[in-house]
Amino acid sequence: MRAGRIVAMIAGALLALAGFGAALAGGALVVVHATQRDASGFYTSSLERFTTPTAALVAQADLDTPDWPVARPLGTVRVQAAATESRPIFVGIGPADDVEAWLAGTTYTTVGRLDPDSTRVVNGSRPVTPPAAQPFWAASQAGTGPQTISWPSEPGRWALVVMNPDAQPGVSAEVTVGARTGALLPLGVLVGSIGLVLLGAGVLIMLAAALTAPPGDAVPAPAGRPGTYPVRLDGRLDPSMSRWLWLLKWVLVIPHGFVLAFLWLAAVPLTVVAGFAILFTGRYPRRIFDFNVGVLRWTWRVWFYGYGALGTDRYPPFRLGPDPTYPADLAVEYPQRLSRGLVLVKWWLLAIPHYLVVAVFAGGWIGWVGSGDDWRLTLGSGLVGLLVVVAAVVLLFSGRYPEPLYDFVLGMDRWCFRVAAYAMLMRDEYPPFRFDEGGTDPGSVPPQPVSPRDSGAQLIGTAR
Repeated sequence: MRAGRIVAMIAGALLALAGFGAALAGGALVVVHATQRDASGFYTSSLERFTTPTAALVAQADLDTPDWPVARPLGTVRVQAAATESRPIFVGIGPADDVEAWLAGTTYTTVGRLDPDSTRVVNGSRPVTPPAAQPFWAASQAGTGPQTISWPSEPGRWALVVMNPDAQPGVSAEVTVGARTGALLPLGVLVGSIGLVLLGAGVLIMLAAALTAPPGDAVPAPAGRPGTYPVRLDGRLDPSMSRWLWLLKWVLVIPHGFVLAFLWLAAVPLTVVAGFAILFTGRYPRRIFDFNVGVLRWTWRVWFYGYGALGTDRYPPFRLGPDPTYPADLAVEYPQRLSRGLVLVKWWLLAIPHYLVVAVFAGGWIGWVGSGDDWRLTLGSGLVGLLVVVAAVVLLFSGRYPEPLYDFVLGMDRWCFRVAAYAMLMRDEYPPFRFDEGGTDPGSVPPQPVSPRDSGAQLIGTAR
């Protein structure tokens, strides 16, 4: 596939990715509108309990919208607060600047995102005056039992204050905040619709780039030896390799990683399209097949050059098609017919045993270990990565790559890429549970010629 079509694939993948994200966001807004409103039409937070020895709880909200001026940023805001004991409570909303000036020099508690775990105490020594005496409240209420205020939101910096009406320290209250607005559903529908349009446009661009490639862009894989698996992976170990270059390859592969990320973003939706084509026609669209094989081939070259094998110091080419001069290659024989039924189950249900093996071979893991306040990030690698590190250390000190170790690593790589091709619906033959070790795939080895003497013996045996 030529550079122009690769660029089109990447552009389509970016467009589809943006559309997919927008569609998810729009769908989430619609779901929130449908499931998170109460009987009064308010989207309400969960009930949170706050307790502080200070005189006030203060939560700020910045509703400044300079780039998109709206009269009611959050629609109508409703705050419900109740003291946890049988005592009166005050709740009010006012301009943040006025609230800060009123509380300056006193001890109070700030709350972030109405989360009890995000409180912070502001220390001071001056006593605070009762809240009812302040003239700046946009909405306020005080009394015994649950107190509710409703406020038509306005742009600006605002503060929610919960405290005792007599301004005495020690506040304990349960608080919920809700908003009622008519903008959420239309916004969700708009964002979701735009996302679906972008997603469709991205998929169409990728299909156009894949399906309009001229026949010369792809070279059909020759048939392998009879009885071998039709996905062939080869890698010739360089006899002389740099002792230290492997230390820098993680930097050198970054350009390939960037391009491959977008190529895989194109390959995944194209595989879905191919799955529907197989379901209705029994055939894998040839142009999509060639593109997906090219993505696998490109991935294998970078994997072979990098930390999936460290088999060569020759930089991988930026191309999808085969390169006979490069020491790593991958080929998949094109199937003339594929099972319509298997396409529904082979990529997930039937492949589960192989996925478990691949996870051990090539999968990495990341997690947090520790207890209490002592937690730390821990990274792990699959067996391929661990053995390649061992080979790299041996190479560093001896200048030679241990060939038995290389053959074992290539066997695991071959297993993983066979499973990848099967999961991408390219073949119906189930990947074998076996190590085909060595740099040359069994299907790539030409059959041994039969000598005249052996041929004669076979004829005599047949005559008998």
